Amino acid sequence: MSSLTNDSWMERARREVPPRKLAKQLAIVRAACGVFGREGYTRAPVDAIAAAAGVSTRTLYNHFPGGKALVFRTVITWTANEVREAQLERLRAVLDPERPPHPDTLERDLVALARAFAALVADYPDHFALVRHIHAEVEHLPEETLTAWQEAGPLPVATALTAAFAELEKGDGLLDLHGDPALAAVHFVALTSATIVQRSHYGVRPLPEAENDRLLRGGVAAFLRAYRRTGGR
Repeated sequence: MSSLTNDSWMERARREVPPRKLAKQLAIVRAACGVFGREGYTRAPVDAIAAAAGVSTRTLYNHFPGGKALVFRTVITWTANEVREAQLERLRAVLDPERPPHPDTLERDLVALARAFAALVADYPDHFALVRHIHAEVEHLPEETLTAWQEAGPLPVATALTAAFAELEKGDGLLDLHGDPALAAVHFVALTSATIVQRSHYGVRPLPEAENDRLLRGGVAAFLRAYRRTGGR
């Protein structure tokens, strides 16, 4: 599913899967999201997921022959697709190549981008509850699950942010990425939204708005001290 949006996946599924079967699969996935968010991957029993979905354990395995591992991979990929699309939309809204920032508004615009990314934690709490468990239980998760999650969400977002920063460097651009735009993208996220995610424990304990603002503005300022172009090439 990683190359598709959820809407396009649903459109295809409606053509290929009988309605009752598809409805049952979606019920299992929705129920599993809540169970995994509360219990994590290791502690969540298959029978609890089945009970939450209102189906038998046998029915769950009929729809997901890979059992808990396949259900978890389906859930995290689905939610990662949702968050990816929202994050890319926010990125395009702030750093539109057709309307690049002015030097005087660069810091303002990057703060706006950092705020938009950080707000995803509150906007998609179920997804970030799952991500919190991924990081806590990484040694217990199948490698294909981690790969599916990365390919559905984090990797395409990192690629898009890298490209957006590379655009800001072109010509007599606003940034000097020192030959490594991908690393600059990593640093931006680490200094801004990732700090909020970590400090709030993936949104479980939200920070006061003033503290959010202080951390995001400080992160952007630090990023610009490292990457803002200050002179000629």
